[in-house]
Amino acid sequence: MHRTESVVFLSLVLDLFAFTIPLPLFPRLIEWYTLRESSDPSGFLSRTLQSISFIRSIFYKSSVNSQRWDVILLGGLMGSVFSTLQFLVSPKIGSLSDKYGRKRILLISMIGNILSAIVWIQSTTFASYMLSRVIGGLSEGNVQLAIAILSDITTVANRSKALAHVGIAFAVCFCIGPPIGAYFASRPLPHSLDSWGLELNIYVVPAFLSLVLLVVETIFLLAFLPETRAKSSAEKEKPSSATLSTPLSRHVSGKGNSTCSDDINRAPKANVDERLTTLKTLRWQHFLFLGIFSGMEFTLTFLTFDLLDWNNRQNGVLIGSIGVLSALLQGGYVRRSMSKVGEGVMARRGVLSCALGLTFLSIFPIYVSVRPALAMKLLQGGAVCLAFTSATVVNALTAYASLQCDEGGFDDVTGKPKEEHPQLAKGRALGQFRSSGQLGRAVGPLLGMSPFLCKIHD
Repeated sequence: MHRTESVVFLSLVLDLFAFTIPLPLFPRLIEWYTLRESSDPSGFLSRTLQSISFIRSIFYKSSVNSQRWDVILLGGLMGSVFSTLQFLVSPKIGSLSDKYGRKRILLISMIGNILSAIVWIQSTTFASYMLSRVIGGLSEGNVQLAIAILSDITTVANRSKALAHVGIAFAVCFCIGPPIGAYFASRPLPHSLDSWGLELNIYVVPAFLSLVLLVVETIFLLAFLPETRAKSSAEKEKPSSATLSTPLSRHVSGKGNSTCSDDINRAPKANVDERLTTLKTLRWQHFLFLGIFSGMEFTLTFLTFDLLDWNNRQNGVLIGSIGVLSALLQGGYVRRSMSKVGEGVMARRGVLSCALGLTFLSIFPIYVSVRPALAMKLLQGGAVCLAFTSATVVNALTAYASLQCDEGGFDDVTGKPKEEHPQLAKGRALGQFRSSGQLGRAVGPLLGMSPFLCKIHD
Protein backbone atom coordinates (compact mmCIF):
# COMPACT_ATOMS: atom_id res chain seq x y z
CA MET A 1 0.00 0.00 0.00
CA HIS A 2 1.28 3.50 -0.88
CA ARG A 3 2.47 5.41 2.22
CA THR A 4 -0.10 8.17 1.81
CA GLU A 5 -2.81 5.56 1.30
CA SER A 6 -1.84 4.00 4.64
CA VAL A 7 -2.02 7.39 6.37
CA VAL A 8 -5.44 8.09 4.87
CA PHE A 9 -6.76 4.65 5.80
CA LEU A 10 -5.58 4.85 9.41
CA SER A 11 -6.99 8.37 9.80
CA LEU A 12 -10.33 7.16 8.43
CA VAL A 13 -10.38 4.31 10.93
CA LEU A 14 -9.78 6.76 13.80
CA ASP A 15 -12.38 9.19 12.47
CA LEU A 16 -15.11 6.64 11.78
CA PHE A 17 -14.39 4.86 15.05
CA ALA A 18 -15.12 8.13 16.87
CA PHE A 19 -18.20 8.69 14.68
CA THR A 20 -19.74 5.25 15.31
CA ILE A 21 -19.23 5.15 19.08
CA PRO A 22 -22.43 7.15 19.90
CA LEU A 23 -24.70 5.38 17.39
CA PRO A 24 -26.17 2.76 19.81
CA LEU A 25 -26.57 5.38 22.54
CA PHE A 26 -29.24 7.51 20.86
CA PRO A 27 -32.31 5.80 22.44
CA ARG A 28 -30.88 5.93 25.97
CA LEU A 29 -29.67 9.47 25.46
CA ILE A 30 -33.15 10.59 24.47
CA GLU A 31 -34.59 8.71 27.45
CA TRP A 32 -32.13 10.44 29.80
CA TYR A 33 -32.90 13.88 28.39
CA THR A 34 -36.64 13.16 28.52
CA LEU A 35 -36.46 12.31 32.23
CA ARG A 36 -34.44 15.44 32.94
CA GLU A 37 -36.55 17.85 30.88
CA SER A 38 -40.07 16.37 31.05
CA SER A 39 -41.06 18.91 33.69
CA ASP A 40 -40.33 21.78 31.30
CA PRO A 41 -43.03 21.82 28.58
CA SER A 42 -41.46 24.89 26.99
CA GLY A 43 -38.00 23.30 26.74
CA PHE A 44 -36.31 22.47 23.45
CA LEU A 45 -36.83 18.70 23.79
CA SER A 46 -40.52 19.04 24.71
CA ARG A 47 -41.18 21.36 21.77
CA THR A 48 -39.30 19.02 19.41
CA LEU A 49 -41.33 15.99 20.54
CA GLN A 50 -44.55 18.00 20.20
CA SER A 51 -43.63 18.87 16.63
CA ILE A 52 -42.84 15.23 15.83
CA SER A 53 -46.11 14.10 17.42
CA PHE A 54 -48.02 16.61 15.31
CA ILE A 55 -46.36 15.43 12.09
CA ARG A 56 -46.97 11.78 13.01
CA SER A 57 -50.65 12.48 13.72
CA ILE A 58 -51.07 13.74 10.16
CA PHE A 59 -50.32 10.21 8.89
CA TYR A 60 -51.92 8.20 11.67
CA LYS A 61 -53.25 8.59 15.20
CA SER A 62 -52.37 6.03 17.84
CA SER A 63 -53.36 5.72 21.47
CA VAL A 64 -50.91 2.85 22.06
CA ASN A 65 -47.19 3.56 22.58
CA SER A 66 -47.46 6.86 20.72
CA GLN A 67 -44.75 8.43 22.87
CA ARG A 68 -42.45 5.46 22.24
CA TRP A 69 -42.65 5.85 18.48
CA ASP A 70 -42.26 9.62 18.72
CA VAL A 71 -38.95 8.95 20.47
CA ILE A 72 -37.96 6.50 17.70
CA LEU A 73 -38.75 9.13 15.09
CA LEU A 74 -36.70 11.62 17.07
CA GLY A 75 -33.76 9.21 16.86
CA GLY A 76 -34.19 9.12 13.08
CA LEU A 77 -34.32 12.90 13.04
CA MET A 78 -31.10 13.10 15.05
CA GLY A 79 -29.39 10.97 12.42
CA SER A 80 -30.92 12.99 9.59
CA VAL A 81 -29.69 16.32 11.00
CA PHE A 82 -26.06 15.27 10.60
CA SER A 83 -26.57 14.07 7.01
CA THR A 84 -28.56 17.18 6.08
CA LEU A 85 -25.74 19.43 7.27
CA GLN A 86 -23.24 17.32 5.35
CA PHE A 87 -25.41 17.76 2.27
CA LEU A 88 -25.10 21.52 2.68
CA VAL A 89 -21.39 21.84 3.48
CA SER A 90 -19.73 19.02 1.48
CA PRO A 91 -19.46 20.98 -1.80
CA LYS A 92 -17.99 23.97 0.03
CA ILE A 93 -15.43 21.85 1.89
CA GLY A 94 -14.40 20.28 -1.41
CA SER A 95 -14.05 23.64 -3.15
CA LEU A 96 -11.98 25.06 -0.29
CA SER A 97 -9.65 22.05 -0.49
CA ASP A 98 -9.15 22.74 -4.21
CA LYS A 99 -8.17 26.32 -3.39
CA TYR A 100 -6.22 26.00 -0.15
CA GLY A 101 -5.08 22.36 -0.13
CA ARG A 102 -6.47 19.10 1.21
CA LYS A 103 -4.37 18.93 4.38
CA ARG A 104 -5.12 22.46 5.57
CA ILE A 105 -8.90 22.13 5.18
CA LEU A 106 -8.87 18.65 6.71
CA LEU A 107 -7.05 19.93 9.81
CA ILE A 108 -9.52 22.82 10.13
CA SER A 109 -12.42 20.37 9.91
CA MET A 110 -10.78 18.28 12.65
CA ILE A 111 -10.87 21.29 14.97
CA GLY A 112 -14.65 21.39 14.49
CA ASN A 113 -14.92 17.66 15.21
CA ILE A 114 -12.92 18.05 18.43
CA LEU A 115 -15.16 20.96 19.48
CA SER A 116 -18.21 18.77 18.81
CA ALA A 117 -16.88 16.06 21.16
CA ILE A 118 -16.11 18.64 23.86
CA VAL A 119 -19.67 19.99 23.67
CA TRP A 120 -21.01 16.42 23.90
CA ILE A 121 -19.03 15.78 27.09
CA GLN A 122 -20.65 18.80 28.73
CA SER A 123 -24.11 18.48 27.18
CA THR A 124 -26.55 18.09 30.06
CA THR A 125 -29.50 19.36 27.99
CA PHE A 126 -30.93 18.06 24.74
CA ALA A 127 -30.32 21.43 23.09
CA SER A 128 -26.60 21.35 23.92
CA TYR A 129 -26.32 17.77 22.64
CA MET A 130 -27.98 18.74 19.36
CA LEU A 131 -25.51 21.65 19.18
CA SER A 132 -22.68 19.11 19.28
CA ARG A 133 -24.34 17.20 16.42
CA VAL A 134 -24.71 20.41 14.41
CA ILE A 135 -21.05 21.33 14.94
CA GLY A 136 -20.05 17.81 13.89
CA GLY A 137 -22.27 17.89 10.82
CA LEU A 138 -20.84 21.21 9.69
CA SER A 139 -17.24 20.13 10.35
CA GLU A 140 -16.94 16.53 9.18
CA GLY A 141 -14.83 16.44 6.03
CA ASN A 142 -12.56 13.45 6.53
CA VAL A 143 -14.37 11.01 4.26
CA GLN A 144 -14.78 13.28 1.23
CA LEU A 145 -11.27 14.71 1.57
CA ALA A 146 -9.87 11.19 1.93
CA ILE A 147 -11.51 10.34 -1.39
CA ALA A 148 -10.04 13.47 -2.97
CA ILE A 149 -6.57 12.69 -1.56
CA LEU A 150 -6.65 9.12 -2.84
CA SER A 151 -7.77 10.44 -6.22
CA ASP A 152 -4.84 12.87 -6.18
CA ILE A 153 -2.19 10.20 -5.63
CA THR A 154 -3.51 7.43 -7.88
CA THR A 155 -3.77 6.95 -11.59
CA VAL A 156 -6.86 5.93 -13.49
CA ALA A 157 -5.65 2.33 -13.52
CA ASN A 158 -5.37 1.87 -9.74
CA ARG A 159 -7.89 4.37 -8.38
CA SER A 160 -10.76 1.96 -7.81
CA LYS A 161 -8.49 -0.32 -5.81
CA ALA A 162 -7.30 2.55 -3.64
CA LEU A 163 -10.78 3.96 -3.02
CA ALA A 164 -11.91 0.56 -1.74
CA HIS A 165 -9.98 1.44 1.44
CA VAL A 166 -12.70 3.98 2.28
CA GLY A 167 -15.38 1.29 2.20
CA ILE A 168 -13.21 -1.10 4.21
CA ALA A 169 -12.72 1.56 6.90
CA PHE A 170 -16.49 2.11 7.06
CA ALA A 171 -17.22 -1.60 7.38
CA VAL A 172 -14.57 -2.20 10.05
CA CYS A 173 -15.61 0.77 12.19
CA PHE A 174 -19.32 0.06 11.96
CA CYS A 175 -18.49 -3.41 13.30
CA ILE A 176 -16.39 -2.34 16.27
CA GLY A 177 -17.51 1.21 17.03
CA PRO A 178 -21.08 0.65 18.27
CA PRO A 179 -20.23 -2.33 20.54
CA ILE A 180 -17.33 -0.44 22.10
CA GLY A 181 -19.56 2.62 22.54
CA ALA A 182 -22.15 0.46 24.28
CA TYR A 183 -19.49 -1.14 26.49
CA PHE A 184 -17.98 2.15 27.67
CA ALA A 185 -21.48 3.59 28.16
CA SER A 186 -21.85 1.12 31.04
CA ARG A 187 -18.58 2.19 32.65
CA PRO A 188 -18.87 4.52 35.67
CA LEU A 189 -17.44 8.01 35.64
CA PRO A 190 -13.82 8.05 36.90
CA HIS A 191 -13.63 9.15 40.55
CA SER A 192 -11.13 11.87 39.67
CA LEU A 193 -13.71 13.59 37.46
CA ASP A 194 -16.60 12.86 39.79
CA SER A 195 -14.79 14.60 42.65
CA TRP A 196 -14.63 17.84 40.69
CA GLY A 197 -18.38 18.31 41.07
CA LEU A 198 -18.89 19.00 37.36
CA GLU A 199 -22.23 18.13 35.75
CA LEU A 200 -21.43 16.09 32.65
CA ASN A 201 -23.29 14.02 30.08
CA ILE A 202 -24.45 10.60 31.25
CA TYR A 203 -22.22 9.05 28.56
CA VAL A 204 -19.14 11.13 29.30
CA VAL A 205 -16.85 8.06 29.08
CA PRO A 206 -17.64 7.19 25.41
CA ALA A 207 -17.71 10.92 24.64
CA PHE A 208 -14.24 11.31 26.12
CA LEU A 209 -13.05 8.26 24.14
CA SER A 210 -14.32 9.93 20.94
CA LEU A 211 -12.45 13.11 21.90
CA VAL A 212 -9.20 11.20 22.44
CA LEU A 213 -9.54 9.44 19.07
CA LEU A 214 -10.14 12.75 17.28
CA VAL A 215 -7.16 14.43 18.97
CA VAL A 216 -4.92 11.48 18.09
CA GLU A 217 -6.19 11.60 14.49
CA THR A 218 -5.44 15.32 14.24
CA ILE A 219 -1.88 14.91 15.53
CA PHE A 220 -1.38 11.93 13.21
CA LEU A 221 -2.56 13.90 10.16
CA LEU A 222 -0.46 16.91 11.10
CA ALA A 223 2.65 14.76 11.40
CA PHE A 224 2.31 12.30 8.53
CA LEU A 225 -0.15 13.49 5.85
CA PRO A 226 1.54 15.26 2.93
CA GLU A 227 -0.24 17.84 0.82
CA THR A 228 -1.49 16.05 -2.31
CA ARG A 229 -3.30 18.83 -4.13
CA ALA A 230 -1.72 19.52 -7.53
CA LYS A 231 0.59 16.49 -7.49
CA SER A 232 2.53 15.92 -10.67
CA SER A 233 1.91 12.67 -12.51
CA ALA A 234 5.47 11.55 -11.68
CA GLU A 235 4.63 11.66 -7.97
CA LYS A 236 1.62 9.39 -8.26
CA GLU A 237 1.62 5.83 -7.06
CA LYS A 238 2.40 4.55 -10.52
CA PRO A 239 3.82 6.61 -13.37
CA SER A 240 1.30 7.53 -15.98
CA SER A 241 1.84 9.30 -19.27
CA ALA A 242 -1.65 10.74 -19.18
CA THR A 243 -3.95 12.02 -16.49
CA LEU A 244 -7.19 11.89 -18.32
CA SER A 245 -10.58 10.44 -17.48
CA THR A 246 -11.72 7.53 -19.54
CA PRO A 247 -14.96 7.53 -21.51
CA LEU A 248 -18.19 6.32 -19.96
CA SER A 249 -18.41 3.17 -22.06
CA ARG A 250 -15.06 1.79 -20.88
CA HIS A 251 -15.85 1.90 -17.20
CA VAL A 252 -19.54 1.15 -17.40
CA SER A 253 -19.02 -1.97 -19.48
CA GLY A 254 -15.60 -2.86 -18.16
CA LYS A 255 -14.20 -3.13 -21.70
CA GLY A 256 -10.65 -1.97 -22.01
CA ASN A 257 -10.31 -1.78 -18.24
CA SER A 258 -8.99 -5.19 -17.39
CA THR A 259 -5.32 -6.05 -17.46
CA CYS A 260 -3.25 -3.35 -19.11
CA SER A 261 -2.94 -0.05 -17.27
CA ASP A 262 -1.16 1.56 -20.21
CA ASP A 263 -4.23 0.99 -22.39
CA ILE A 264 -6.33 2.69 -19.74
CA ASN A 265 -4.03 5.66 -19.40
CA ARG A 266 -3.89 6.20 -23.15
CA ALA A 267 -7.69 6.25 -23.47
CA PRO A 268 -9.06 9.39 -25.17
CA LYS A 269 -10.37 12.11 -22.91
CA ALA A 270 -14.13 12.51 -22.71
CA ASN A 271 -15.15 16.10 -23.37
CA VAL A 272 -16.20 18.41 -20.56
CA ASP A 273 -19.92 18.32 -21.33
CA GLU A 274 -19.98 14.52 -21.34
CA ARG A 275 -18.20 14.32 -17.99
CA LEU A 276 -20.43 16.97 -16.41
CA THR A 277 -23.49 15.06 -17.61
CA THR A 278 -22.06 11.81 -16.24
CA LEU A 279 -21.38 13.42 -12.86
CA LYS A 280 -24.94 14.75 -12.71
CA THR A 281 -26.30 11.28 -13.46
CA LEU A 282 -24.04 9.74 -10.82
CA ARG A 283 -25.22 12.26 -8.21
CA TRP A 284 -28.84 11.32 -8.85
CA GLN A 285 -28.01 7.62 -8.67
CA HIS A 286 -26.10 8.18 -5.41
CA PHE A 287 -29.04 10.05 -3.89
CA LEU A 288 -31.66 7.50 -4.94
CA PHE A 289 -29.63 4.49 -3.88
CA LEU A 290 -28.67 5.81 -0.44
CA GLY A 291 -32.20 7.08 0.14
CA ILE A 292 -33.48 3.51 -0.26
CA PHE A 293 -30.54 1.71 1.33
CA SER A 294 -30.24 3.94 4.42
CA GLY A 295 -33.99 3.67 5.01
CA MET A 296 -33.63 -0.10 4.99
CA GLU A 297 -30.59 0.05 7.33
CA PHE A 298 -32.45 2.18 9.85
CA THR A 299 -35.60 0.06 9.94
CA LEU A 300 -33.97 -3.40 9.87
CA THR A 301 -33.39 -3.59 13.63
CA PHE A 302 -36.91 -2.30 14.31
CA LEU A 303 -38.24 -5.08 12.07
CA THR A 304 -36.41 -7.81 14.01
CA PHE A 305 -37.38 -6.20 17.31
CA ASP A 306 -41.07 -6.12 16.35
CA LEU A 307 -41.33 -9.55 14.72
CA LEU A 308 -38.74 -11.59 16.64
CA ASP A 309 -38.49 -9.63 19.88
CA TRP A 310 -34.71 -9.48 19.47
CA ASN A 311 -32.64 -7.70 22.10
CA ASN A 312 -29.73 -5.31 21.59
CA ARG A 313 -27.16 -8.11 21.54
CA GLN A 314 -28.99 -10.09 18.84
CA ASN A 315 -29.47 -7.02 16.68
CA GLY A 316 -25.82 -6.15 17.25
CA VAL A 317 -24.78 -9.58 15.98
CA LEU A 318 -26.93 -9.09 12.87
CA ILE A 319 -25.52 -5.66 12.03
CA GLY A 320 -22.00 -6.73 12.96
CA SER A 321 -22.15 -9.80 10.71
CA ILE A 322 -23.23 -7.60 7.79
CA GLY A 323 -20.30 -5.28 8.48
CA VAL A 324 -17.75 -8.09 8.78
CA LEU A 325 -18.90 -9.74 5.54
CA SER A 326 -18.89 -6.36 3.79
CA ALA A 327 -15.31 -5.69 4.91
CA LEU A 328 -14.16 -9.12 3.72
CA LEU A 329 -15.85 -8.63 0.35
CA GLN A 330 -14.30 -5.21 -0.12
CA GLY A 331 -10.82 -6.38 0.79
CA GLY A 332 -10.92 -9.69 -1.03
CA TYR A 333 -13.29 -9.18 -3.97
CA VAL A 334 -14.03 -5.54 -4.79
CA ARG A 335 -10.41 -4.30 -4.77
CA ARG A 336 -9.33 -7.10 -7.09
CA SER A 337 -12.32 -7.23 -9.42
CA MET A 338 -13.46 -3.65 -10.00
CA SER A 339 -10.58 -2.76 -12.32
CA LYS A 340 -11.32 -5.89 -14.34
CA VAL A 341 -15.09 -5.68 -14.73
CA GLY A 342 -15.53 -1.90 -14.57
CA GLU A 343 -17.24 0.39 -12.07
CA GLY A 344 -20.59 0.32 -13.85
CA VAL A 345 -20.78 -3.47 -13.87
CA MET A 346 -19.81 -3.63 -10.19
CA ALA A 347 -22.47 -1.08 -9.26
CA ARG A 348 -25.16 -2.97 -11.19
CA ARG A 349 -24.24 -6.20 -9.42
CA GLY A 350 -24.61 -4.44 -6.08
CA VAL A 351 -27.99 -2.96 -7.00
CA LEU A 352 -29.27 -6.37 -8.14
CA SER A 353 -28.06 -7.86 -4.86
CA CYS A 354 -29.88 -5.07 -2.98
CA ALA A 355 -33.12 -5.82 -4.85
CA LEU A 356 -32.77 -9.51 -4.03
CA GLY A 357 -32.08 -8.75 -0.37
CA LEU A 358 -35.08 -6.45 -0.07
CA THR A 359 -37.21 -9.16 -1.70
CA PHE A 360 -36.07 -11.66 0.93
CA LEU A 361 -36.81 -9.17 3.73
CA SER A 362 -40.25 -8.35 2.34
CA ILE A 363 -41.17 -12.07 2.28
CA PHE A 364 -39.61 -12.72 5.69
CA PRO A 365 -42.56 -11.43 7.83
CA ILE A 366 -45.00 -13.79 6.09
CA TYR A 367 -43.23 -16.89 7.44
CA VAL A 368 -42.23 -15.71 10.93
CA SER A 369 -45.22 -17.39 12.57
CA VAL A 370 -45.95 -20.28 10.21
CA ARG A 371 -42.43 -21.37 9.19
CA PRO A 372 -39.88 -19.74 11.52
CA ALA A 373 -36.93 -21.76 10.16
CA LEU A 374 -37.62 -20.52 6.63
CA ALA A 375 -38.08 -16.99 7.97
CA MET A 376 -34.61 -17.08 9.54
CA LYS A 377 -33.07 -18.29 6.28
CA LEU A 378 -34.76 -15.41 4.44
CA LEU A 379 -33.39 -12.97 7.02
CA GLN A 380 -29.90 -14.42 6.72
CA GLY A 381 -30.10 -14.39 2.93
CA GLY A 382 -31.21 -10.79 2.99
CA ALA A 383 -28.31 -9.89 5.29
CA VAL A 384 -25.79 -11.52 2.93
CA CYS A 385 -27.23 -9.67 -0.06
CA LEU A 386 -27.14 -6.36 1.79
CA ALA A 387 -23.53 -6.96 2.81
CA PHE A 388 -22.61 -7.43 -0.86
CA THR A 389 -24.53 -4.26 -1.71
CA SER A 390 -22.74 -2.32 1.01
CA ALA A 391 -19.39 -3.50 -0.33
CA THR A 392 -19.98 -2.59 -3.96
CA VAL A 393 -22.41 0.15 -4.99
CA VAL A 394 -21.13 3.28 -3.26
CA ASN A 395 -17.50 2.26 -3.82
CA ALA A 396 -18.14 1.77 -7.53
CA LEU A 397 -20.10 5.01 -7.97
CA THR A 398 -17.46 6.98 -6.05
CA ALA A 399 -14.62 5.52 -8.10
CA TYR A 400 -16.40 6.28 -11.34
CA ALA A 401 -17.21 9.83 -10.22
CA SER A 402 -13.54 10.44 -9.43
CA LEU A 403 -12.59 9.32 -12.94
CA GLN A 404 -14.68 12.14 -14.43
CA CYS A 405 -12.64 14.82 -12.63
CA ASP A 406 -9.71 16.73 -14.09
CA GLU A 407 -6.46 15.26 -12.83
CA GLY A 408 -4.80 18.61 -12.15
CA GLY A 409 -1.16 18.65 -11.06
CA PHE A 410 1.74 20.18 -12.92
CA ASP A 411 2.89 19.58 -16.45
CA ASP A 412 5.96 17.32 -16.32
CA VAL A 413 7.61 19.23 -19.19
CA THR A 414 6.83 22.90 -18.53
CA GLY A 415 6.31 22.67 -14.78
CA LYS A 416 3.22 24.86 -15.06
CA PRO A 417 -0.12 23.95 -13.40
CA LYS A 418 -2.47 22.06 -15.67
CA GLU A 419 -5.67 23.87 -16.50
CA GLU A 420 -8.78 22.52 -14.76
CA HIS A 421 -12.45 23.09 -15.42
CA PRO A 422 -13.89 24.65 -12.21
CA GLN A 423 -16.71 22.11 -11.99
CA LEU A 424 -14.36 19.17 -12.60
CA ALA A 425 -11.83 19.96 -9.89
CA LYS A 426 -11.67 16.90 -7.63
CA GLY A 427 -12.56 18.61 -4.36
CA ARG A 428 -15.62 20.39 -5.71
CA ALA A 429 -16.91 17.56 -7.92
CA LEU A 430 -16.47 14.85 -5.30
CA GLY A 431 -17.90 17.15 -2.63
CA GLN A 432 -21.06 17.58 -4.69
CA PHE A 433 -21.19 13.83 -5.27
CA ARG A 434 -20.95 13.13 -1.53
CA SER A 435 -23.51 15.85 -0.86
CA SER A 436 -26.11 14.06 -2.98
CA GLY A 437 -25.52 10.84 -1.05
CA GLN A 438 -25.83 12.63 2.28
CA LEU A 439 -29.20 14.03 1.20
CA GLY A 440 -30.29 10.46 0.52
CA ARG A 441 -29.07 9.44 3.99
CA ALA A 442 -31.01 12.35 5.48
CA VAL A 443 -34.39 11.45 3.98
CA GLY A 444 -33.94 7.65 3.93
CA PRO A 445 -34.50 6.94 7.66
CA LEU A 446 -37.55 9.21 7.81
CA LEU A 447 -39.12 7.66 4.70
CA GLY A 448 -38.14 4.17 5.81
CA MET A 449 -39.91 4.56 9.14
CA SER A 450 -43.20 5.70 7.57
CA PRO A 451 -44.42 2.33 6.20
CA PHE A 452 -43.02 0.56 9.27
CA LEU A 453 -44.97 2.76 11.65
CA CYS A 454 -48.08 2.39 9.51
CA LYS A 455 -47.67 -1.40 9.77
CA ILE A 456 -47.44 -1.12 13.55
CA HIS A 457 -50.57 1.03 13.64
CA ASP A 458 -52.50 -1.50 11.56
